[in-house]
Amino acid sequence: MNLPRIKIQLSMGLLCLLLSSVMMAQVKTESTTTQGQATVQTQVERGEVLAVSGNDLMVKMEDGQVRNFPSVPDSVKITVDGQQLSIHDLKPGMKLERTITTTSTPQTVTTVKTVTGKVWHVQPPDSVSLRLEDGTTETFNIPKGQKFTVDGQETDAMGLRKGMQISATKIVTEPQDVVSSEHKVTGQMPPPPQVEAVQGPLLIETQTPQPAEVAQAKPPETQAEPKELPQTASNLPWIALIATLMLLSGVAGLAVRSRRTRPAV
Repeated sequence: MNLPRIKIQLSMGLLCLLLSSVMMAQVKTESTTTQGQATVQTQVERGEVLAVSGNDLMVKMEDGQVRNFPSVPDSVKITVDGQQLSIHDLKPGMKLERTITTTSTPQTVTTVKTVTGKVWHVQPPDSVSLRLEDGTTETFNIPKGQKFTVDGQETDAMGLRKGMQISATKIVTEPQDVVSSEHKVTGQMPPPPQVEAVQGPLLIETQTPQPAEVAQAKPPETQAEPKELPQTASNLPWIALIATLMLLSGVAGLAVRSRRTRPAV
C-alpha cells in the first residue's frame, strides 16, 4: 500500500470539497451610510437649589415647579465662578442654569446583500433554501419582485429548480436619525445676607422709657407738691376757730354794755 499516494489523494479530495462548499453558497453584505444636514436645538432651564441629600438634588424651577433629580452622578460637574463643583458642593440658594444642546443628523443606510449558492429547496414565490459552505442549509425569504441570475439570465422564483447555481442581489435603503445631546450646567453662589447688602445708614431701633419708669427714676425732691388737700382732710379746725371768734366777740360786747350802765359814784 502506498501511504504517501493515499495522503495526497485525501488531501486533494478535502481541498475539492472545501472549494465546492465555498462555491455552493456565499452571502456578501455591504453597507454604505450617507449623512444629511444636521439640525441643532438648544433648551435652557433655570432653577434654585432647595436641598441636597447625598446624590439627590431638589430644585425649584423658574416656572415655580419643584423638580427632584435623583442619583446625580459624581461625574456631573457644575461650573460656578470658574470652578468645577460636584453635586456634593451645591448649597441651598444657589442659582443653576442647564443648557441642553440636541443635535439630530439624518442618515440613509443602504445595505446591499448578494447571495450566491446552489438551490437546495424552493417554495415559490416565498422562500428558497441554499446549501451553505459548512454543509448546512439556510432559508432566505424572497422579496416581492426579486430576480435571480441563472447562467447569465434573469428569472424569478417560479423559474428556480433544485441544483441550480444562482445569484441574487438585495438592496435595502433605511433612513435613520442619529441624535446626540450635550448637557452643560452652570451656577451662581447664593446672594449675601440682606443686612450686608443694605446701602446707606443703618436704622437702629431705640426704646423710649415709659412714663412710670421716668417717674421712678426722678429723685424724690423733684416731685411736685399737690395743689389741693387730700380729700381725707377734716373741716373741724375751721369750725372751732369760728366758734372761738364768736365767743370772744360776745364777751367783748357784754363788757361794753356793763361799762355804760354802771352808776356814777
